[in-house]
Amino acid sequence: MYETIKYSVENGVAWLTLNRPDKLNAFTSQMNKEIQKAIKISAGADEVRAIIITGEGRAFCSGQDLSDVDEGMNLGQKLREDYGPMMEQIANCEKPIIAGVNGVAAGAGFSLALACDFRLVSEKASFLNAFVNIGLIPDSGNLYYLSRIVGHAKALELSLLGEKVTAGEAKNIGLATKVIGVDEWNEHLKAFAENIANKPTKAIGLIKRYLEASYHLSLEEYLKEEAEGQRIAGLTKDYAEGVAAFTEKRKAQFIGK
Repeated sequence: MYETIKYSVENGVAWLTLNRPDKLNAFTSQMNKEIQKAIKISAGADEVRAIIITGEGRAFCSGQDLSDVDEGMNLGQKLREDYGPMMEQIANCEKPIIAGVNGVAAGAGFSLALACDFRLVSEKASFLNAFVNIGLIPDSGNLYYLSRIVGHAKALELSLLGEKVTAGEAKNIGLATKVIGVDEWNEHLKAFAENIANKPTKAIGLIKRYLEASYHLSLEEYLKEEAEGQRIAGLTKDYAEGVAAFTEKRKAQFIGK
């Protein structure tokens, strides 16, 4: 089904692994489309309650494979055809998405990590907003997400200087959710994802939806939308289970519905 990624589902978690290790998992048009397809499948699958995007080998994703770009190509058109649809598919997915940043995340690979809800980062990983180093602007939603995560001033600094950000610095500036030691990487990444997968999936989707809406709505508009969201959440089986578990003083067993 896939040639540039690996895809599997285990314990409620969809594992989407970028699989071009010899090219540091650099993007091609095919990879863009396969990621988009895998996210769409995961979003519609009841058995999937969380998604991990990670990389095979020593890199997360080094950005665009320049051998896949023709000289004189309309780069704006490439974004519209390949990266835009992929990033929109990720943004529209209401299931939690975790970037398992196992190595370098550069260029559009950095953008991919930014678009995820969580960034679990190996202690040997790093981030690089490398666009300025080749005379381009950060793309694939990079500035949109980066400014929200680290603030305007830091986003400008990382984008204009184009310098490497270590795992430790990423944690200090709020870019990394958690930094994990190399020896503990697989175990902790899996445990984190399965913990998220066991939470009330519908509520998570609504939280993601209304957090994004808060950037665009007035308070009055937002409170109306919030009330509708809470009405929907209140009709879920997970809400009923949560209340029952609280009353019975036990741990809730959510089913994601």
